[in-house]
Amino acid sequence: MKKVILSLALLSAGLFSTYACSAKASSNATAASTETATATSTSEEATASQDAAAGAIKHIDAAYLRQHIWDYKEEPTKFVFKGSRPAILDFYADWCGPCRRLGPKLEAVAKKYAGKIDVYKINIDKEPDLANIFGVKSIPMCLFIPMKGTPIQTVGELTPDQIEESISQIYTPAK
Repeated sequence: MKKVILSLALLSAGLFSTYACSAKASSNATAASTETATATSTSEEATASQDAAAGAIKHIDAAYLRQHIWDYKEEPTKFVFKGSRPAILDFYADWCGPCRRLGPKLEAVAKKYAGKIDVYKINIDKEPDLANIFGVKSIPMCLFIPMKGTPIQTVGELTPDQIEESISQIYTPAK
């Protein structure tokens, strides 16, 4: 009986200390992000266009998505794309093996289609509301967004051929 009580006490203390550390880190991160939010928003937009031209994948959050891709609060029932070229949204998590294997394939796509298709990554652990809005039930989940029409959703680790097949449905190269 003493072992059970001691085990529970140690478990409780461990959970409390973990919560206290993560709450403190969270409040520090919130304060730091609030201070830099104004300064980074302007440079973030400039960096986004430079990244797209260079073929880099951009990690985005809900604010960026609402401003540049789809304002789900203004148009909650209909996807209205705000982008200037087709896009790919990759919903992932750092701990996900298939997500990590998909990453280099999407980096190759971003370089190949630099300035033609924008490639974005959304970490579902940092943006759970976006994962919920887009109905992400399994990762990796990619959303291939054409300029007009309905986005195409894929789930799981895609092969390069599957990625190219989905791209052909959202992007037609100029001849």
